[in-house]
Amino acid sequence: MTSTPLRKDAARNWERIVETARRYVDEGKPLQLNDVARAASIGVATVYRHFPTPEALLETVAAPALEALAEHAEQALADPDAWPALRGFLAAGIEAQLTDASLLPVFAAPVDALTSTAELKRRLTGLFGRLLDRAHAAGVVDPGVSERDLMSLMCGVAYAVNVQPGLGAAERGATGRRYLDVLLTGLRRS
Repeated sequence: MTSTPLRKDAARNWERIVETARRYVDEGKPLQLNDVARAASIGVATVYRHFPTPEALLETVAAPALEALAEHAEQALADPDAWPALRGFLAAGIEAQLTDASLLPVFAAPVDALTSTAELKRRLTGLFGRLLDRAHAAGVVDPGVSERDLMSLMCGVAYAVNVQPGLGAAERGATGRRYLDVLLTGLRRS
C-alpha cells in the first residue's frame, strides 16, 4: 500500500500483518484489524497505519492471486487457438476462486479500497474481454454470451462448489472442473 520503501522493521510488521490476515481468511474468520493486530503481536496503531480498513487488508491478501490470474490471461492470449486459451483461463479462474478465499469478496466488492486493486481488476477484466472477443471472432463461443454473463456464471460455479459441505480440497477442485465443463459445453458453438 505504501509507495516508498519501508524500513526493515516496518516491512517485517507489514509481512506479519498480511500473513496473519491470510491465516484468518483461510480459516474463514472475520478480518477485524484489532484481532489481526492482537494475533500478530503488533500494535493496533501499526496495523491501521499500514491498512486503514479491513477491505484494504483483504485486497492486499488477494493481490498475489489477482496478479497470477492476470499473468495467466496474458499467457492465454499468446495461444493461437482461441477456445483452449479461453477454457484454460476460465479453469485457472475457478481454481483460484476455490483455493483462495480472499478472491470472491474482493471480486464482489462494489468499491475497491486500494487503487492498485482497481487497476489490477481493470487489467484482468480487459484481458478476459480480449480472450472472449477472440473466441467470439473464431466462432467457438455463442456471440450472445457477454463478459458480464460469463463472469456471473464463473462466480456461480465457485458458489455452487462452496455451498457443498464436507468437500476436501481435491473434491472441491474436481467438482469445480466438472461444473465448469458443464458450463463450457453449453457455451461452446459447434
